[in-house]
Amino acid sequence: MELWVLFGTFGLLLAIGTPVAFCLGVASIATVLYLGLPPVVVFQRLNSGVSVFALMAIPFFIFAGEVMVRGDIARRLIAVAGAAVGHFRGGLGQVNIASSVLFGGISGSAAADASAIGGLMVPQMKERGYDVDYAVNITVVSSIIALMLPPSHNMIIYSISAGGRLSIADLFTAGIIPGLLLALSLAAAAWWVARKKGYPTEAFPGWVMLAHLLIAAIPGLLLIVIIFGGVRSGVFTASESSCIAAIYALGVTTLAYRSMGWNDFVGAVKAAVRTTAMVLLVIGCAASFGWLLAYLQVPTAMIKLMQSVSDNPIVILLLINVILLVLGTFMDMSPLIVITTPIFLPVAAAFGVDPVHFGVILILNLGIGLCTPPVGAVLFVGCAVGKISVWQAVRTIWPFYGAAFGTLMLVTYIPALSLWLPALFR
Repeated sequence: MELWVLFGTFGLLLAIGTPVAFCLGVASIATVLYLGLPPVVVFQRLNSGVSVFALMAIPFFIFAGEVMVRGDIARRLIAVAGAAVGHFRGGLGQVNIASSVLFGGISGSAAADASAIGGLMVPQMKERGYDVDYAVNITVVSSIIALMLPPSHNMIIYSISAGGRLSIADLFTAGIIPGLLLALSLAAAAWWVARKKGYPTEAFPGWVMLAHLLIAAIPGLLLIVIIFGGVRSGVFTASESSCIAAIYALGVTTLAYRSMGWNDFVGAVKAAVRTTAMVLLVIGCAASFGWLLAYLQVPTAMIKLMQSVSDNPIVILLLINVILLVLGTFMDMSPLIVITTPIFLPVAAAFGVDPVHFGVILILNLGIGLCTPPVGAVLFVGCAVGKISVWQAVRTIWPFYGAAFGTLMLVTYIPALSLWLPALFR
């Protein structure tokens, strides 16, 4: 009965449009009252959920990403990507994907990627004769590449949700090859659609111009080296890396590029504070919800249920993926990481799946959920940028969904894609 109270309250509040954080918090309080426990337990768990030192990295990474968005970094990265891959079929579509790879290594945020890259690329693609739904679809799905590359703050949330025992450096490293594989899969889908519809290519500007654009973008690209190199080498922790990233981003945009004005700085601070507050509130409430799941022995029951279905790891991983894909269609990514990790990580571990490998599967899976209706946050951003309806975008997005799902299956069933690079650095 306790589970009916927990999930029933949560589902009812979610169905009537209550923000996810409040759904989690109210459902936790209702269940605690039903169990006869003191309500203060919920607030203690909420407080302990956000009082984790590793979470200090999130606001600084978010702030660094906001500074980069407002500091002309995206335009320079798009210029480099355009010179490098614009001459392929469907040139601007390929540029969009390559820009997401470069910008994702700086922002670590799918929403920031869709907003920054989409705001620059979608109007250009419309002017060059590309269908607006094609431009929006590429922008939306390629933005989840940012979730796989450092400094993805969702990797940090997963590490904490897994008990804080997993190395953030290993998770950052594990996502690189899957992220690049996703980019290649999307590039192939973009090429196929562009060839089918006869979209144009861009003229190759020459190696000299490419080198010139690359040199101009180096100060921004160095942020990727600083974040990944510093954390991976052990020179500083993820939290220290985030502070250095924020300071460096300010230095590049104000001193090197001179593109960050006072109003831009204030806007970046406000946006970072707003996003951080939402993320931490969700994490805190989800921590209370997750504690109740553990208290009610849901993970143990889930392992027994999965074992009764099959003892084949292939079937179990497919089933977990399907469940996560369904959940991702109506819940945001951060609360799902905190809620589902304590449930499915023990199940995956019981079937021999490495926790780092499972983290990559989880992040990629829930990233796809950000692009699917009815509650696809990144899909909404892309449609707002392109000024089209969600239905208009979804009608033609299937080749890109297929590429993302195919990548998910490869990452799920070929552990070396996630684990080879971290092992190489040890």
